Amino acid sequence: MSITRTGALYVATTLLLGFAAVNTGNNLLYLLVSILLGFMATSGLLGWLNIRWLDCSVHFPDELYSGRPTQVTIRITNLKPRLPSYLLRIQILGASCSLTVVNGSATQATSFLHTFSGRGRHAAGAARICSPFPVNFFVRCVEIDCDGEAVAFPAPLASAHAPFSVRDDSTGEIQRTERGIDGDMVTIADYTGTEPLKLIHWRLSARHEGFKVKELGTARNEPVIIDLTVAAALPLEERLSLAAHQINRFCQENRAVGLKLAAGRTIPAASGRNHRLRLLTELALYDATQPAA
Repeated sequence: MSITRTGALYVATTLLLGFAAVNTGNNLLYLLVSILLGFMATSGLLGWLNIRWLDCSVHFPDELYSGRPTQVTIRITNLKPRLPSYLLRIQILGASCSLTVVNGSATQATSFLHTFSGRGRHAAGAARICSPFPVNFFVRCVEIDCDGEAVAFPAPLASAHAPFSVRDDSTGEIQRTERGIDGDMVTIADYTGTEPLKLIHWRLSARHEGFKVKELGTARNEPVIIDLTVAAALPLEERLSLAAHQINRFCQENRAVGLKLAAGRTIPAASGRNHRLRLLTELALYDATQPAA
């Protein structure tokens, strides 16, 4: 608890009037001092109750990177059945945010930006909740342990020649049966007016009354495996950042990506957002000193 300038002035005034009442024996001063002390005690009790029985939880996005600002959401729950909490100032993870009021048995959320300084797990830790309620004489604070843990991925590092990306056992391109514009020709069909002009088969169209178009399949590049055991001469954090960039790039290209972490541990190639987050999580928690499972 800390006293504000207004609170210091109020206390000083109360003490001066108290000394005057003792020295003069004036009943009116005694009455005034008792009112001031009663008001101070009442405001102190309300201020103490204001920051009690609060719960805190911190929510992080499922994709965040070391060294990049990310939005963090903090939720404050008032466990008091009916009594609201006012003018809350929350300090957590080096940031500060405010809530005007949290009603009884209710939850309010606020957000702030935070930058994690390294990859790996980061606990939310404790939140310091302060409030000048009700009359800004004193600022009372309480520390509450917050639930929540973040996994910060390595900061992606682009490179024209990443040294440890190798192809899977599959070779060439895998031809898919659905129609596209980037694969091999599957069949010849009639022109409907929606196909690009470059797909018109001019030589074949000259032999028929209508235009003929080439139907192409959609080509999908072969899977890739990112091998962290190759190019061990590079610093570990640089290898992980290069790998994070490659994972994101390959997934954007709809390519299946796998990850070789050690001689006895390889995550098979797959695609999809959940798989990408799994690979990035493995990079975030990677420890080169751990033996292979």
